[in-house]
Amino acid sequence: MNKYFDVIVIGGGHAGIEAACAVSKMGLKAGLFTMERYALGRMSCNPAIGGSAKGHLVKEIDALGGVMGIIADNSGIQFRVLNRSKGPAVWATRSQNDRELYSEAALNVVDSCSGVCIVEKSVTDIIIERNITKGVLTKEGEFIGSKAVILCSGTFLNGLMHTGRNQFQGGRFGEASSTGITDSLVKVGFETGRLKTGTPPRLRKNSINWEILEEQPGDENPEPFSFRTDRSRFPFLPQLSCYLTKTNSEVHKILEKGFSDSPLFMGLIKGVGPRYCPSIEDKIVRFSDKPQHHLFLEPEGLDSDLIYLNGFSSSLPAEIQSEALFKIKGLESVEMVRPGYAVEYDYFPPHQVDLTLETKLVAGLYFAGQVNGTSGYEEAAAQGLIAGINAALKIKGEGEFVLKRSEAYIGVLIDDLVTKSTDEPYRMFTSRAEHRLILRQDNSQRRLSGHGYRLGLLSEEEFGYCERDKKIFNFGLEFCNQKKITPGKVNLLMEKNNSPTIEFSESIAKLCKRPEIQLEAILKLLKEEYDPIVDELLNNPDVIVQLEVELKYEGYIDRQYDAVARLERYENYNIPLNLNYLKLKGLSTESREKLIKIKPRSIGQASRISGVTPSDISILLVYLKK
Repeated sequence: MNKYFDVIVIGGGHAGIEAACAVSKMGLKAGLFTMERYALGRMSCNPAIGGSAKGHLVKEIDALGGVMGIIADNSGIQFRVLNRSKGPAVWATRSQNDRELYSEAALNVVDSCSGVCIVEKSVTDIIIERNITKGVLTKEGEFIGSKAVILCSGTFLNGLMHTGRNQFQGGRFGEASSTGITDSLVKVGFETGRLKTGTPPRLRKNSINWEILEEQPGDENPEPFSFRTDRSRFPFLPQLSCYLTKTNSEVHKILEKGFSDSPLFMGLIKGVGPRYCPSIEDKIVRFSDKPQHHLFLEPEGLDSDLIYLNGFSSSLPAEIQSEALFKIKGLESVEMVRPGYAVEYDYFPPHQVDLTLETKLVAGLYFAGQVNGTSGYEEAAAQGLIAGINAALKIKGEGEFVLKRSEAYIGVLIDDLVTKSTDEPYRMFTSRAEHRLILRQDNSQRRLSGHGYRLGLLSEEEFGYCERDKKIFNFGLEFCNQKKITPGKVNLLMEKNNSPTIEFSESIAKLCKRPEIQLEAILKLLKEEYDPIVDELLNNPDVIVQLEVELKYEGYIDRQYDAVARLERYENYNIPLNLNYLKLKGLSTESREKLIKIKPRSIGQASRISGVTPSDISILLVYLKK
């Protein structure tokens, strides 16, 4: 085994995969340390990728040259675009995945990166000298050197699992926890805390009465996550349905019987749980006025006989979980293969990392994923990608890579973590992005593929594909604004869609602003004119979607770009990282403490820190101008 790597990545989950692959694509050697190579990307909880806001992250990862979208496409057994009935800012792709095939696809992707070496060893210590990372120490006492270390340990740092009063050491079912790393980092001055997450019981497929449940099929024409996926062969696997059921008052009463043995209510669990994905017992207490809660029965794989009961995460005693399940519609004779459990783990409050995800205390040490206090595969993968990119850039002496809030959901995610920190599992929502109408999933390639190509994560061929679509989009936008259609050609379409007819020729752009009129339908009226741009557009449905959104929401989009431009001067107004805030007179005590803690890079970032007031910002501006 190698005794030295350019970058050592600790953890083979979603963050670790992205970090290692990014380092490899950028021409360096990465050692990916994991306890089991065949567990790469293992879906510890729900076997699904994407969803509201999370789908945006996957699309952005893909546009930058990351790999999560490709892995999801190759293992997906159901694909749906959520929120179709709402505005385009919140449309989000989601896939249900085969748990085993996802790990298999992840291993294939990692193995295809020639610069990644998978090391099946447990790391117990990160070696730091004079606040500079030097490498790691394995459980066997072996030192492996590196120029940078990326910690992506998920829920494994001092992981402790709970089911009722029973406690087990472990990071997830059947896998040991990781010890030693937290202690080694606390010794050099890092602050640590405990968080909690959970998972629902797994059910035997053949013991469920499917006929009386509400079916939820995937989309008729499914869309992949990755622009690199071959659409002519997609989807690659047979597609399955999920099913919907609900709890009821009888179920709630049974679960309440176990509250006296609940580790959550007894105080055995010290870590804070996810606010937006609570356990079923937490839901009953917090939403006591609700007589029922939705549950989703989701297959774990094509050949698996296990069903994941989404919405029923629990750490109650196993016998209580089983008794309650029998009272749920469709589960009257269900077999519970494995009870749900909660897992507590160490994390490092993320104010301790910079926007590059390098720690402020130790040079060359990066944190990514749940160690930064986030929940979810997609949030972890996004951080792993950014950490891998920045570790490689630093080693190569090529600066750093930071995405702004106005550029990507990834920028929002990392800025939120660093600037606001968190004391509970952070989850991405579209509402967290103030510029979400310009950060749609449909325009991810236009926004970010240039970065991916410049960094070396996208090949020339892949970038050329993005540039071709961008060129078609720009031509299409100009065409729609300039091309006018006569009443005789379009009024039949207007009448068919209950839209007022026109008396004079109007541009495609103006007609397309009508909610009931679709751009594709207008373009089909022009096919006989044999205009090459019309044929080009009709052969590129993704571009048509982007054009239609841009045309229908033009005024709103322009306003968001104006807002970004107004705020840009504050984002570009840099603050020296070594600024001594103790010397600034007039700052409030709270503001001074927060500024010293966060060390904001710009006036824009400083203004988003809780406790920093507009008057504090004015004092900062006056001082910096001097």
